[in-house]
Amino acid sequence: MSLVPKHIKDLKPYVSGKSQSEFKREFGNLSAIKLASNENPLGSSPKSIEKMQMAVSSVNRYPDSSGYELRLALSQKHNLSIDNVILGAGSEGIMSNIMRTFLSGKDEIISSKNSFIGFRVLADASGFKSKWAPMKNFHYDLDAIANMIDVNTKIIYLANPDNPTGTYFNKNEFDDFMRVVPERVLIILDEAYYEYALDVDDYPDSMLYRYDNVITLRTFSKVYGLAGFRVGYGFAHEELISNLMKVKLPFEPNILAQEAALGALGDDDFLKKSIDLVRIEKKLLIDYFTENQIRYIDSQTNFVTIVFDSDKLCQSFCEDMLSNGVIVRNLIAFGLGNCCRITIGTEEENKIFIKECMNVMESIGKVA
Repeated sequence: MSLVPKHIKDLKPYVSGKSQSEFKREFGNLSAIKLASNENPLGSSPKSIEKMQMAVSSVNRYPDSSGYELRLALSQKHNLSIDNVILGAGSEGIMSNIMRTFLSGKDEIISSKNSFIGFRVLADASGFKSKWAPMKNFHYDLDAIANMIDVNTKIIYLANPDNPTGTYFNKNEFDDFMRVVPERVLIILDEAYYEYALDVDDYPDSMLYRYDNVITLRTFSKVYGLAGFRVGYGFAHEELISNLMKVKLPFEPNILAQEAALGALGDDDFLKKSIDLVRIEKKLLIDYFTENQIRYIDSQTNFVTIVFDSDKLCQSFCEDMLSNGVIVRNLIAFGLGNCCRITIGTEEENKIFIKECMNVMESIGKVA
């Protein structure tokens, strides 16, 4: 149809990890464990569920359009003004608003070639020119990104730690990068997995920095266990936030999502339990990979990505694991067709993964 712009016709849509309901439609009533989308295997905080249940009787009403209570709680937790905080339908909702708010004319976007596919889809859908720097040993190459900056550069997207590799750039690398970034360039710093990296000494927690041209994005989808509600939040200079507030859709996140997020934010015990589980169980998976000479990428997140000799081997592994009731993520959409991402599950889920992994690896041959 002539009504559809060419860049939308050519757009490759975002494809998520297979859900358990999709698995049931494809394989009948067989059960499966899902280790594909980096969700919290412990579920949601009891305090989140309690807050949500209390709010159910109010769903006939619109929520506070600005999300005042949740924004206030986030500002107090991070010692900021409420005017420095924005909410959205997941981090991607805020990313979309950032593009609609700040891009115009001949503005261009820069990011890393194999980073978060959700941002790439949004960038391609925006209609603005994008540049993609190759990664370096599965890490962001900040020097390569810096060298791409020109007079048209307006937005640079960085994920730290990265999804899907789990790698991170350190304080010195970030400091060196920011020294060469013009103040007119807006940095989107996606810290969806930052809670899992806080025990890393040289991780550059953005809350310890105060750059006026940086928007930090975080989420309740990962460690807080609220992926189904789509609650993202961002921190930035009040001038950036005030203009984003003009563009964002009203009444998002919805009333149940806001209440659930407030409950999660007040449950430090659940947060600690979730982080501890990932630390313990990830070590067991890494030990298994090491003992069996399975190549993996060192990760500071709640997932580990393994690397195969070829795209074909990786595809076979992912398909066979799926047939055996374990959903993992082939990273071909990220441009990493020889890689598979495995979310850290519960102790029982990880035991099942290891058992099935051993069987499948034996059937398809070894990885690099």
